[in-house]
Amino acid sequence: MTDLTQSPTEPAFVQDPYPFYRAAREQGPIHHWTDYGIRCAFSHAAVSHCLRDRRFGREAPPECAPAIPDRLRPFYDIEAHSMLELEPPRHTRLRRLVLAAFTSRRIAEMGPEIAALARDLATALPRDGTAFDLIPAFANRLPIAVICRLLGVPEEMSDQLLRWSNDMVAMYQARRTPEIEAAACDAATAFSDFLRSYVEERRSRPADDLLTQLIAAEEDGEALSTDELISTCILLLNAGHEATVHTIGNGVKLLLDHGHGPEVLTPDTVDGTVEEILRHDPPLHMFTRWAYEDIDVMGHQFRRGDRVGLMLAAANRDPRVWEDPDRFDPTRPVRPNTSFGAGLHFCIGAPLARLELRIALPVLFEHHPGLRIAEPPAYADLYHFHGLDSLVLASG
Repeated sequence: MTDLTQSPTEPAFVQDPYPFYRAAREQGPIHHWTDYGIRCAFSHAAVSHCLRDRRFGREAPPECAPAIPDRLRPFYDIEAHSMLELEPPRHTRLRRLVLAAFTSRRIAEMGPEIAALARDLATALPRDGTAFDLIPAFANRLPIAVICRLLGVPEEMSDQLLRWSNDMVAMYQARRTPEIEAAACDAATAFSDFLRSYVEERRSRPADDLLTQLIAAEEDGEALSTDELISTCILLLNAGHEATVHTIGNGVKLLLDHGHGPEVLTPDTVDGTVEEILRHDPPLHMFTRWAYEDIDVMGHQFRRGDRVGLMLAAANRDPRVWEDPDRFDPTRPVRPNTSFGAGLHFCIGAPLARLELRIALPVLFEHHPGLRIAEPPAYADLYHFHGLDSLVLASG
């Protein structure tokens, strides 16, 4: 195992982290990343193993749980009820209750509405050669509107929901500062208060929306508490929105950079194209786990209470799994990638995210067949998320 040093906020790394991943992977599956102070898995085999091995989990062992300062409690009080941060039996109960409402049928029924939203947004973009930024005009607007409609919250609140979401998600980024922490806690309080009022309204006035279904979901006579409902709604919005925005931006950039267009977005080809986008330049690059007992992984010893970083984007370019993995190829045979995780914590919103991408990308290129990049795009300093700060395009 090698000690690796690489600042996650260094500009060159932010723009292209893949050379670092490749060099790490070539030296072995697991290394100590000194900037994070934890060991990280870089190979597909090591990442996949740790994602599925129940001796690793998201929730810290009780004796290792970090102390939470009072000033950060509003943020971590939300996380305390989030299934993303929990392990069985609480995780099992929460996930089953959420899946009882967030069904594949409900997601599939959103298809026509997603298509209509995508058409409206695409139609509003200039076609006369005027430059526009795809991120705020299309990539941001689509998923937030979908989540608002799905949950049943007012769509006119979308800008405020976006601000709260962005402020909260910044807590997971390497550039975290006391100012970012304060903004995240303010957002968590405001977001929670807003949703609490909606939960109470839906308890007395049910509607045909996901929030009502979440309230109605029961298992063995037990339903979600109000705090669990609030955390679940915030998780669905924050995680679902963040991933979809970045994947739309990264995907359009990849397609245009490599001269692809509608021919790889047909009904017969779009699924493979979406999976290649997710593999090649995913929206989340690292997910962490705690070791629950002493474990040997590929000759590396983990002790109870150790943390491990699972480098999802590095695993997705492992040459042991994909031939010429640094090449973007929408016609590549699809193999399971790690972009949405795996095992117990596989992303619950993955089917919705994939549906949005499969619908939105063809609609965008159909309405703008002459789409081109008008200004050199740059990735934002968001690590361990990975998405564009802007994507200025022109059409016509």
